[in-house]
Amino acid sequence: MIHPDIESILISTEEIDSIVTRLAAEIDRDYAGDDKNLVLVCILKGSVVFMGDLMKKITVPVQIDFMKASSYGSGTTSSGNINILLDLKRKDIADCDILIVEDIIDSGNTLNFLIDHLMRKGARSVKTVTLLDKPSRRAPHLKDFNPDYHGAIIDDVFAVGFGLDYNEKYRALPYIGILKPEVYHTEQ
Repeated sequence: MIHPDIESILISTEEIDSIVTRLAAEIDRDYAGDDKNLVLVCILKGSVVFMGDLMKKITVPVQIDFMKASSYGSGTTSSGNINILLDLKRKDIADCDILIVEDIIDSGNTLNFLIDHLMRKGARSVKTVTLLDKPSRRAPHLKDFNPDYHGAIIDDVFAVGFGLDYNEKYRALPYIGILKPEVYHTEQ
């Protein structure tokens, strides 16, 4: 049953499962071996549902950790100012192969900032995985920025569900839907 605020389903529950299965297989392939120390770093809050499903399908040894960064507040567009609200605090970061788990990439500013931040902190390697990618929304200076692993490339639509929200609503939807414009235009 589709939520009344959803215009249409963009990615079904079954399609999400297929995407997550594919991504886990790619990660397993690339992180196999005793020399890897894979740490999934979930970017709160939107990525928690995606990471929960992803880590269940990864078969190589994996640890998890969390960070919280924001550039949105309660609006619909990025402010461009990235704030780290919860930082990674690990004494073994030099031994960690970090894989940042993101729900969606728009401008790329936040993810680019976090990659640099974690490399400056001394991580052995930092890669990225995203469920959704909107390359049409990249900031001009990040036009060539691409995640290491991406689930689905989507058009410039307002996607919610499966962890993605608008003003903390719609995260629990089991699919990814396109939010009706009148919902977010009337609340601005």
